Amino acid sequence: MTDEMTAENMEKNDLIKEDEIRKKIHTIRGFQVMLDADIASFFGVTTGNLNKAMKRNIERFPDEFCFQLTEEELSRFQTGIPMQRNGIRGGRTYLPYAYTEQGVAMLTSCLHTPKAIAASVRIINTFVEMSHYLRQSRQLMPSHQLYLISQRQDAIEADFRQLKEMVEEDLLRKDDLSILIRAFSDTAAMQEILLLDGEPFRADMAFQGIYAAAEESIIIVDDYISIKTLSHLAAARENINITIISDNKGSHCLRPGEYRDFLAQYRDKAICFHRNDGKFHDRYIPLDYGTAKTRLYHCGMSSKDAGRRVGSISRMRDFDECARLIVSALNHPMLELR
Repeated sequence: MTDEMTAENMEKNDLIKEDEIRKKIHTIRGFQVMLDADIASFFGVTTGNLNKAMKRNIERFPDEFCFQLTEEELSRFQTGIPMQRNGIRGGRTYLPYAYTEQGVAMLTSCLHTPKAIAASVRIINTFVEMSHYLRQSRQLMPSHQLYLISQRQDAIEADFRQLKEMVEEDLLRKDDLSILIRAFSDTAAMQEILLLDGEPFRADMAFQGIYAAAEESIIIVDDYISIKTLSHLAAARENINITIISDNKGSHCLRPGEYRDFLAQYRDKAICFHRNDGKFHDRYIPLDYGTAKTRLYHCGMSSKDAGRRVGSISRMRDFDECARLIVSALNHPMLELR
């Protein structure tokens, strides 16, 4: 390829507008993705050659980078993609592939044309802009969490339909149903919860349930806080006093911009940050300290990691001394987010 051709390709690529890219980014399975044909158009290659490059380097494209749409997703998502049917020629012979931001970046390592490289930079920048917008406009809840909530709601509705059918067919007595309801209520009371590996939805609901139960104040003692900590606190009541005691450790620590985004969405949930200064090793959550409704929870994991490994949340019964030490930490210096 000559320098003249390279310059021509780069000039044509400059004509790609961000609005054009933005229109081609969709949310499927809770991920922001772009379809193979649209990427190929921006890259200046055929769809077939783009997907062949992916398949030749399949080890570089895990499911979170690239996945193939199902028939149902294709019909629900976009009807304008022609497919070959019953031997009639014309249209695609296989279902489209969807690429996430990471998948687009990986494609450039497989397709080395200047146009592909330049186009990928624009596409990835647009992905990043849209992710910032979604984070602000969806109450700090990532799209994959919204997808999990939708799945969970479908499962709950299916369970209730099954219970209703069992009652109607006399396979389950109403007395049995009341026992199930009481058991569910006991779990919801947060006496002790075991969270297993791979249960991020249940873990998120557990922390949100604790914060929603507080009436006056919430104190969180946890050295490893992140934007996920804030998304859990979104469930707390309006105008409640929230304090976090933390040294804000880790590569995914809470950033000042993330806290500003949270305040822009939840003006009534300003947080007072104090340093831990290495005083507490474990994680604790005192609720409504100093009132008749004081409760203290001991957490075996940081909320940002809940559901990734086995852990538990337990309500402490003998907590006066521990709670007193936690409250004394409110005299520690203020924590500055970095």
